[in-house]
Formats: sequence, C-alpha cells, structure tokens
Amino acid sequence: MIAPIGAILAGGASRRFGSDKALAEMRGMPMIDHAARALSRHVDRVVVIGRDHPGLAGAPDRPQPGLGPLGGIAGALSYAHDLGEPSVLTVACDVPFPPDSLFEALRRPPCWCEDHPVFGHWPVSLMLELDAWLEKQADRSVRGFARATGTIPVRVADPITDVDTPEDLDRIA
Repeated sequence: MIAPIGAILAGGASRRFGSDKALAEMRGMPMIDHAARALSRHVDRVVVIGRDHPGLAGAPDRPQPGLGPLGGIAGALSYAHDLGEPSVLTVACDVPFPPDSLFEALRRPPCWCEDHPVFGHWPVSLMLELDAWLEKQADRSVRGFARATGTIPVRVADPITDVDTPEDLDRIA
C-alpha cells in the first residue's frame, strides 16, 4: 500500500462539464466509482471529500466549500489526522483511469504530480500549514502551496486523462 488513506476530491462545481461530472456515467458506473476503484488498489481506506457518495466514507472540504482543490486536500488531511494516520493520497474524481505509474511516482510523501496537481501524497504534518495558507493567501493553487512548502513535484511518462467536458467523456468512454 502507498498510503493508509486515499481521498477522492469531488467537491467541485463542474462548470465546464455543465452537470455533476463525478456522477456522469461511464462504462456503466459513475466516474467517481472508477476513481475509487483505481485508488483502492493503492490504499487501505478510501474517502470522498466534498460530497457524500453511497458506499464510501465522506468528509467536507476544509475550512469550507468553494476553495477549490486545496480545500479538498485540507479536508483530506483533517480526516487522516482524526484517524491518527500519517499521510493521505489525493486523486481527482474526474480522472477515471489514472495510470499505475502515477501511483508509483507518488509513493513517498511529500509529493505532487506536476502535470495534474490534485494528485499528491501529503503528510498530515502539513495540515496546519495548509489551514494558515487558505486563511491568508489569495493564491489557491495546489502548485503554489506545494512549492511554498517544499513538496516534491513528480512527473510520469504515461498520460493522465481527465474529463472536463462532455466531449472529453465521449472521447474516453
């Protein structure tokens, strides 16, 4: 296992998609379930951040909704902290088929994927620093926070295909 906790960030507004993309059907099941299936091969426990989803534990964005992926990462870190776990592996709900090479690259925290920064392996020790960042910084980018904290960027050769529009979904379905 890479991490004890795996978190699917699923609290976004899906503006470009036009409807709730986490629940968009693909190959017979919602995209969020594809993400959960891929993630569960690499972690002991899966949690969905930013929404409730049947069959999976859930936790809110932190400190509130609407802060983008960093609010989801903060929620995931808080969830792992409450369970006494040392780290959390985060993934996006709109990447139904992340390559295994991505998970291998994220094996040792602290790290994040340079090509798709929602994917990261974050130590719980960053929780208070992220809380302070969200309170004081106008920069809500994962890249900005990761660089400011010395979190290591990783790259993978395999493509990471995300779904931002219905056309993207049609292309990979």
